[in-house]
Amino acid sequence: MIVDTLLLIKAAIMGVVEGLTEFLPISSTGHLILAGSLLGFDDAKAKVFDIAIQTGAIFAVILVYWQKIRSTLVALPSSRQAQRFALNVLIGFLPAVVLGLLFGKYIKAHLFTPTVVATTFILGGFIILWAEKRQMGHVRVQSVDEMTPLDALKVGLVQCLAMVPGTSRSGSTIIGGMLMGLSRQAATDFSFFLAIPTLIGAGVYSLYKERALLSMADIPLFSVGLIFSFISAWLCVRWLLRYIASNSFVPFAWYRIVFGIIVLVTAATGVVTWAES
Repeated sequence: MIVDTLLLIKAAIMGVVEGLTEFLPISSTGHLILAGSLLGFDDAKAKVFDIAIQTGAIFAVILVYWQKIRSTLVALPSSRQAQRFALNVLIGFLPAVVLGLLFGKYIKAHLFTPTVVATTFILGGFIILWAEKRQMGHVRVQSVDEMTPLDALKVGLVQCLAMVPGTSRSGSTIIGGMLMGLSRQAATDFSFFLAIPTLIGAGVYSLYKERALLSMADIPLFSVGLIFSFISAWLCVRWLLRYIASNSFVPFAWYRIVFGIIVLVTAATGVVTWAES
């Protein structure tokens, strides 16, 4: 089996991009679309790869939150708190399943373009700025264990906005949760827990649906992407949990706005030829 070294390097780069952006409110899908456009890594197989390597990032979350996950699973048969937490994650997960099956194909066919990503980057940045101002003095839920099923459903519905590339799944759930009265810590924690079934489910479904595109020769490519995604996500999640203890998401908002403007300007002036397919 011949391994294309350049292709593996591209896979490593894409893995790092995925891991560093999946859990920050800046859109991993948007960054993968832009990075794939620059690297010429944007064919049908690359789109499956982008979704599949999210699993590597999820393993990082499982590792970081293993104590909470393990204690919940052990206590599930007898603890009402553990049962409510598990139910909340399930409730938050279901809207993405339903709407993803209904509209996922259309969105991938028409909205996965650099122009859409840049536009949603900018809009999302302004929403984060507004949310950070509004949240001051508006916190009613301090931890994920205090969330109600209705809170979980609302966050799950907001997560569906991330079906539009550039919106950010973590951004939607974290900022949406904050607007609904969750503390920054509670919104971030629930976003991470909600990511586990959402991204694993999306990865498995994508691999099964597009299995005709794949072969044993793709194992090195996907393995490299998964490994680099896992390592970079593990570092990023650990950093983010320390960061939110005393900082806001305002810097990420300005990053989104500036980056989105750069993409639109470079596309309009022809400085960078962004692939629109």
